[in-house]
Amino acid sequence: MEEMKRALALDVGDVRIGIAVSDPFGFSAQPIESYARKGNEAADFDHIADVARRYQPVTIVFGMPRNMNGSYGPQAMKICAFADRLIESLRGRLTFDVAYFDERLTSKTAERVLLEADVSRKKRRGVIDKLAAAVILQGFLDAGRRSAQRPAFENKNAHEE
Repeated sequence: MEEMKRALALDVGDVRIGIAVSDPFGFSAQPIESYARKGNEAADFDHIADVARRYQPVTIVFGMPRNMNGSYGPQAMKICAFADRLIESLRGRLTFDVAYFDERLTSKTAERVLLEADVSRKKRRGVIDKLAAAVILQGFLDAGRRSAQRPAFENKNAHEE
């Protein structure tokens, strides 16, 4: 029997976090939910921990925002800081690898899929984040599970693993 290779992807936004998971063998991504952030990071981390316990991923993939020229901007620094705090929160509760994957145009791709499916604007708002997370995860899976390197920021205050 093939080894479990389930991955969990997070498309972290200021208002919502899109969450997607792969099948147990790491072939295909499925959207799970668009989680509305509570304004309390500990509550957000507990929710993500509950999802991770349910699916037992071997890898958590963070969508990494990049500018169209490939550079990293302030939003990428926010995602790395969030990832650091989440990883620290999950330490000792779960075991997993961490990867960062380019999320350029994933929301546009998700929006196009929803438009082509004739999903109403109101319904799109509720599902776009989880669909964007699935697009990120599928890209990661299709890339052969190569974990993208976390960007090095000159003025990063987050700790290195």
